[in-house]
Amino acid sequence: MPSSDTALYTRRMSQTSIERLRDYLGQLPPQSQALLMREFERAIERGEETAIASLVLEQLRNVVRGTAQEAQPRIEDPARLLFRPLEPFLQEGNGPVRPGQIRRSSLLPVWQWLNRDGVPDEAREFDAALARMRQAGSTSELETTVRKFQLAAADVMIKIAAPSATGDKQRALSRIGSANVVEDVLSIGSVLLAREALDSFKGKVPSHLRVFGDAQIASVSAALTAASLQTTQMLPFALSLIIQRLTAPWQIIRIATKIAGSDDEIRVGATPYGIAVTIALHDLSCLAANLRLDIKRGYFENVGEQLKSLHEGARGLRTELDLRHDSVWGKQLTSIRADISNAVQSEIESVPGRVRRILRQRPDKDIPAGARVDPTEVDEAAALIDFVAVCRTYASELAINEVTLRTYSDLQHYVEQATEALVQSLRAGEAKTRAYRQMQVAAAIRFCDILFGHDYSSLMSRAAENALTGERKPSRAGQK
Repeated sequence: MPSSDTALYTRRMSQTSIERLRDYLGQLPPQSQALLMREFERAIERGEETAIASLVLEQLRNVVRGTAQEAQPRIEDPARLLFRPLEPFLQEGNGPVRPGQIRRSSLLPVWQWLNRDGVPDEAREFDAALARMRQAGSTSELETTVRKFQLAAADVMIKIAAPSATGDKQRALSRIGSANVVEDVLSIGSVLLAREALDSFKGKVPSHLRVFGDAQIASVSAALTAASLQTTQMLPFALSLIIQRLTAPWQIIRIATKIAGSDDEIRVGATPYGIAVTIALHDLSCLAANLRLDIKRGYFENVGEQLKSLHEGARGLRTELDLRHDSVWGKQLTSIRADISNAVQSEIESVPGRVRRILRQRPDKDIPAGARVDPTEVDEAAALIDFVAVCRTYASELAINEVTLRTYSDLQHYVEQATEALVQSLRAGEAKTRAYRQMQVAAAIRFCDILFGHDYSSLMSRAAENALTGERKPSRAGQK
């Protein structure tokens, strides 16, 4: 899942710009591509310009690896062959990850450590085998070769990172990379070791789970019987695969309540599947953070969908789980709702002021010749009015009910009065200010369409046309 920064940069770049970037990267020599990839991965690990670095990295990987639909893995990319089972669980950036996730930025340091200290003999043997296959032009032994190296890598990573590891564990781990990389080592090794079980599980789970009901839960639970997937380390990864196929990811908690036979959080938390609740809360928190970032940057295109998902997730967790207000889970959900409220409240309260600046009826003498209404401000105000309207739909669950309803009511009252007054001003206003008044009226009618619907905005549009016609007729009559 891309980070919110990367998604934002990708959305704001045109398709042509992205294609030009990809074409440029594709013209670079393989060595330059590899060098760029390493440098950007290190920049992400250091937390420098993660949005830009992640965007370029994504295009670099598309160029180097080809499309995701390739039937055969690329023999010339040994790291990709080794880490292929990790793809569903990789997260961009270098921030915190939840159970069932691995940082993509951890792969390069782990790969380098495996070649240098972890399994150097096996790594050389792996490279030699790939070289022979390239020379022979055959991939018949590729899968066996890759699996052999995956098992060797998994074995050494689990031995060095498992809680039961002996010897100077911390010193050995410090040779792999930063604290974040070390945190991912055990997960990487565990996923590589359980590859067959994960592949089998993916084949048994429906590709799309619109409603995670009893029948689907029973089917998924039956597919989870492999002992290697029932461990504390691997269960979150199996649950992550389910989440990726759910229309509503928060519904993953239903498998936990089903296994526990209760909605009581204590009984649910006592089962291994209680981790599903932790995962759902973490993902909901990340969605709230993405919403906050989009609002801060004035990007409202996806806010409606984000609010809908947050509303459904918060309501689902609150109604399908008996959460205590003073419990860890209860406090997390309360914190998420407060975070959402804080993110949207100040933005909601700013909307009436921005609308008034556009629609304020100034005296003709205060309107300079050639004055214009900034179309960008109108677009932003319209997006914000729509934002308030969307918030109104989900206000009660997201703890923004009072401010949303008050603001929406204020907007309706002001826009209705301002529109009528501006239409009237078209009848008596001076000719030099008519263009400015018309732009104000056009903005007001656009706002009316959001607040009152198309019928009312059409009515006001016709009233504006009549006002202009009525203003001109006396002028022509006076000239005769």
